[in-house]
Amino acid sequence: MSQKKMTSSRRHHLKSLILQIAQNWLEQEKTETEKAKVAYMSEHCPSPDLSGDQAALMETCKKLHALIDKIDEERYDAEAKVTKADKEIDDLKIKVVDLAGVKKPALKKVRMSADAMLKALLGSKHTVNMDLRSNLKQVKKEVKEEVS
Repeated sequence: MSQKKMTSSRRHHLKSLILQIAQNWLEQEKTETEKAKVAYMSEHCPSPDLSGDQAALMETCKKLHALIDKIDEERYDAEAKVTKADKEIDDLKIKVVDLAGVKKPALKKVRMSADAMLKALLGSKHTVNMDLRSNLKQVKKEVKEEVS
């Protein structure tokens, strides 16, 4: 199958078009979220009526403080729920890892003598003697006499 390759100029042109479209989408999304914020704020937090005497203004301030306290309580409750859920998720992840267990990797056969392996591990400075019997003490064998 012969596939025609796209020229670099065409590829560059298509890439720039895709980037322009994506940028337009991001701008639209940004304006939509801004409109949604404004609509939410106008619905849930109407502008306070600041006209009137001092007693009316004090009453308005008390209402606003009560509303702020209520919202803070809701925020705290939501935050507590989220932290509890996060902790539960972490515990479940740990349980999953414990249930799965640790897989032992398949060991590869190494064609290397013990001398070469120790030399590779310890480096060329250390001379390794694999004749371990030469380091042992000579012990004379005692002959036990049986008493009958």
